[in-house]
Amino acid sequence: GDLDIYRTNIGGEAVDLGGFRQFIHRRDVGRRLEWSVELDASAFRKTRTAFPATEFLARVKRLTVSLSVGIPLNDMGRPFQNAMPEIYSYDILGDEQRLMRMSRSRDGKLRIDQLDHEHPVFQGLMRMLSTLSTGDVRSSDYDHIDDLITNVVPILFASAGIFLPEGLAYKDKDQEVFTPVIPPETTPQAPHDFSRTRSYFHVVLSEIIKEISQAIQKEMNRLQYLGPLRSYPPRHLAFLRRNDPDWHAGGGYAWDVIRRDVRVRNIINEWLSSPDRLQTPYEMVVRYLVDIDRLGESLVEGLEQINDEGLGLELDGPHEDMEGQVYPVIENVDAEAARLRDAIQSSDIEKVSELIMIDKRSNTAVSHRDVGIGISQVLPVLASAYAARNKIIAIEQPEIHLHPALQADLSDVFIQSALGEGKNRFLIETHSEHLLLRVMRRMRETSNGKLPEGAPKVTPNDVCVLFVQPKGTSSFVRHLELDEEGRLLDAWPGGFFEEGFRERFA
Repeated sequence: GDLDIYRTNIGGEAVDLGGFRQFIHRRDVGRRLEWSVELDASAFRKTRTAFPATEFLARVKRLTVSLSVGIPLNDMGRPFQNAMPEIYSYDILGDEQRLMRMSRSRDGKLRIDQLDHEHPVFQGLMRMLSTLSTGDVRSSDYDHIDDLITNVVPILFASAGIFLPEGLAYKDKDQEVFTPVIPPETTPQAPHDFSRTRSYFHVVLSEIIKEISQAIQKEMNRLQYLGPLRSYPPRHLAFLRRNDPDWHAGGGYAWDVIRRDVRVRNIINEWLSSPDRLQTPYEMVVRYLVDIDRLGESLVEGLEQINDEGLGLELDGPHEDMEGQVYPVIENVDAEAARLRDAIQSSDIEKVSELIMIDKRSNTAVSHRDVGIGISQVLPVLASAYAARNKIIAIEQPEIHLHPALQADLSDVFIQSALGEGKNRFLIETHSEHLLLRVMRRMRETSNGKLPEGAPKVTPNDVCVLFVQPKGTSSFVRHLELDEEGRLLDAWPGGFFEEGFRERFA
């Protein structure tokens, strides 16, 4: 909701854009930032609303939404004092043909200044408006509707959301208040009576904008970000601060995922102990903390339950010091203790789950604070990859604090998460060639049919390698293409490290 961004909700303190003046190219506040997104219009066929906006959008294959952001300038081309960035234009294109354009007017509102009546989307809308009247549709009806639309458009303006418009509104001339667009009554009207056509046009056009904004927001909500320096959580993970601005970007949420998700925790434990992974003696387990003041009540309930079900007893003795007497004892102490524990755990006593690590060499409970920092840095990466479903996961420097072999192994994690059941997409910023070399190796093994069992196939369509290279006062993004065998079609900038030789010829 703040275009003068100093930090982002998803990036927390890890992403600081420095405000518009810092962010804009060459610090030139006279420039405008342009932002756009492309959508597959076929997705709109899957939704239906009371007014068929989605049906009209599905008449094209691709939708492009673009907007420009800038700071208001005076007649001298300089920004007004204390001016904040604003959205200046909003465009919707269908198959590269403009449907509609809104621009900021003098009153500060986004108003429609271009509307292509010949576009297939609006041709469908006009046909629908014509059929609202009962009886046969006359050719003159289209002209009448076209005139109505032309007269209505100037009074419409965008109903602003946090970022994208949430529909259209108009000013009620009688009451001098801004009225949101609402669905009109759907009762039939007289033949060729266009008294409610204007209202229908308001609604459908507003729904088109609303549906597009919601689709964009849905895609943006798929994005997860993990920064380059993962947080080092407190010793007691049960009390992690979920209001931490770096909850996601710092990886704090990942520890919560490991605590709550048994499947993810089991996978993490495999990584911790596997001889070809981290090779540590640790296992992550969940223990429950209870309020000791309320424990007595739960103990009584548990003992009463065991008493009702019967306590397993057996006779012990005779003993010399007891003159040959025998007496009952608990037959299996461990089993009865487990029954009492389960009874307490199933009670309504408040419990807090605590994630701890067990040193399997001595069966000692330890904290992540007692082991190497590398574990705390890699576990959020693993949790992000294994817990996510159909997400866009952006990770900076996932290889930090890992030796080359494990850096290469992380690539297999990303491959499995992206091309396996998770169906995730990864945007990985890295200084590690070992990550890329493993991807190249899996592409080669895909090509020659030598992939490890269970490994997904990797083709050039699955991978995009971008190398950012400075040149003079500018930077260039080079697309390094790979063939089906994972070979670079262009020379890698700077050459390979020794690890490259092992990965290429293993």
